Amino acid sequence: MAWPNIFRRGTLFSRFSHHHVVVFLLTFFSYSLLHASRKTFSNVKVSISKQWTPSAFNKSVRLPVEIWSSNQLFPSAEEATLFLGTLDTIFLFSYAVGLFISGIVGDRLNLRWVLSFGMCSSALVVFVFGTVTEWLHFYNKGFYCCLWIVNGLLQSTGWPCVVAVMGNWFGKAGRGVVFGLWSACASVGNILGACLASSVLQYGYEYAFLVTAAVQFAGGIVIFFGLLVSPEEIGLPGIEAEENFEEDSHRPLINGAENEDEYEPNYSIQEGSTVIQVKAISFYQACCLPGVIPYSLAYACLKLVNYSFFFWLPFYLSNNFGWKEAEADKLSIWYDVGGIIGGTLQGFISDILQKRAPVLALSLLLAVGSLVGYSRSPNDKSINALLMAVTGFFIGGPSNMISSAISADLGRQELIQGSSEALATVTGIVDGTGSIGAAVGQYLVSLIQDNLGWMWVFYFFILMTSCTILFISPLIVREICYLMQRRQAHVLSE
Repeated sequence: MAWPNIFRRGTLFSRFSHHHVVVFLLTFFSYSLLHASRKTFSNVKVSISKQWTPSAFNKSVRLPVEIWSSNQLFPSAEEATLFLGTLDTIFLFSYAVGLFISGIVGDRLNLRWVLSFGMCSSALVVFVFGTVTEWLHFYNKGFYCCLWIVNGLLQSTGWPCVVAVMGNWFGKAGRGVVFGLWSACASVGNILGACLASSVLQYGYEYAFLVTAAVQFAGGIVIFFGLLVSPEEIGLPGIEAEENFEEDSHRPLINGAENEDEYEPNYSIQEGSTVIQVKAISFYQACCLPGVIPYSLAYACLKLVNYSFFFWLPFYLSNNFGWKEAEADKLSIWYDVGGIIGGTLQGFISDILQKRAPVLALSLLLAVGSLVGYSRSPNDKSINALLMAVTGFFIGGPSNMISSAISADLGRQELIQGSSEALATVTGIVDGTGSIGAAVGQYLVSLIQDNLGWMWVFYFFILMTSCTILFISPLIVREICYLMQRRQAHVLSE
């Protein structure tokens, strides 16, 4: 068997310098901090609901009702909970719109500036939303909605920028395993947000927002002064220059040509040390790149399922099995653990095959079975945690791979090789489309659960997972045929 270059040219990590390690860690923790602030909002919803409905929790006979209810925002806890759900939907829709814009902006401005601005500005918005309004006892639904729309737009600068920076530093060789491990940043951020919020929640929910906002703002400052956007900034060759010396067998994992042997990229390489400045491609041109639309539609379906687990899993465990909320929160971590392992292992396998779609197809087919199994999980925490981790492996793993490694592949395929000015735009399109699906899914899940029950929610997840396979089926067939042809050619050569 002909092993990929990452194995024939020494170990994968021997190719990386300390600059690669620093970029990996800075981008990893920058997005972890952005996700931590989102998780903080989820973790303090009960406290916020109580503060917004003081009349429902008035246990004192010393204060008149008029004084106690002077800051009342909602007449009942149910209405407060409904508004909190509305804020989630508003955030996801504004986040989705922002991803399309942020990708284009990131390809035209310095990625470090855009990422740092997004982190610091988002931290200020979170601080005003959760801390300042409570300190001033100012409660207004319209003001909260406006702040959360702005927060969604600012947070959207994160993912396209960090993926683009990682794509600038890490080439095709080993990208699957590197990005698979790196994409655990969202799960680490969820855990970090839960820890930060729980450590100060006893003093009031406003301090949970204060701590996460302060840490995120500090992270934005570190990014501004410490992040290297590309190797060229310190005089190192870019990944395109390095990959031009690789063998012809080391081709991009995403290729728009039907006949890969006859394909020639539509760019020229000039001799000498002159660096050609290529203009950023337009939004329409990015959408027309091979694979972008199929993977975007597939990710809309898959992110719907993945984010539904993120938002609804603790509630499902408490509602369906009657477990305590704290226990359900801790148990739900196993889904993230499965996703981390799945993304890393599946990325590693895709590096060996030098193709992504067949690995995705197998994982998603097994995901259907894992959803069926988890929907029938008994009232046993150990068994539930095991089935949950397996489900996270087969759903969270492919989701992480599409949003990171595959997005980087799409933004650096041969049609635009020689230009790094497409990575953030392509990533924004893929993740933005996925976020629209996730936003719609939150409403549909609640609607289905209220009218038909949890079993029909899992049927819905199975349908969406099947649609994910359907959207990328042409790519799956093409890449499997290529692998079979390559295998046959290898056998004949022996």
